[in-house]
Amino acid sequence: MNNKNIDNGNTFDWGLASEKYSEFRDIYPPVLYEKLRALGVAADGTSWLDLGTGTGILPQNLYNPNARITGIDISEQQIRYARENAKKHGWNIRYFAAPAEETGLPDKSFDFITAAQCFWYFDREKMRGEIKRLLKPNGTFIKVYLDFVYDDEITAKSLALVKQFNPDWQPAESWHDMLDELFDGRKTERFECEIPFTRESWHGRMCACRGTLASMGKETFERWSAEHKQMLAAYPESIIVKHKLYITCFNL
Repeated sequence: MNNKNIDNGNTFDWGLASEKYSEFRDIYPPVLYEKLRALGVAADGTSWLDLGTGTGILPQNLYNPNARITGIDISEQQIRYARENAKKHGWNIRYFAAPAEETGLPDKSFDFITAAQCFWYFDREKMRGEIKRLLKPNGTFIKVYLDFVYDDEITAKSLALVKQFNPDWQPAESWHDMLDELFDGRKTERFECEIPFTRESWHGRMCACRGTLASMGKETFERWSAEHKQMLAAYPESIIVKHKLYITCFNL
């Protein structure tokens, strides 16, 4: 897919990063799941749709057999990994591939809709109508964004190296999207997070990035990967990387 407002319109394909995404992008801090549970997401008897679910990270961490959970993503590959994970663990989660703007799901089907790390990829005006159509009366839409802290040393060096090999890549910095008045009554919370990684898992997390596997050619990726591993060799095996977490809620 491509978007003229992202990476100078260059093509990216999340399907190419699905394996690494499934293995290394399950990094949300516990506070996110605590807040979502407190809001009622995946509570007994509720229905929940996760937009842009990727490999199903939110549904698998909040799984409740007494809730009806659906995840959609435009990437068939991402959905394939989500389904495989659900099957392996016996989770009754419905996953299917579809654009978020045209889910094809019935009107007023969900108590909760979430969109994590993905809303800026969507057509905002189409999403406004689709979310209102899909939510039940008094339903809740929640946007989530886990952002880098850009002056963190390891983050800064890793991002600079991606830019060196992929100059058109633009780190999302989508925190500002969390302050968007998409609907009335926006409430946004912001949290500082220190997330633990090993050198391998941080490298894997950077592989599961739009600027690397999803958009680099094979040879370019392999050269970037070798240099990134060499860079990380100067750090301890266990590292802490600072992040910022934003949670925005709209009660419709």
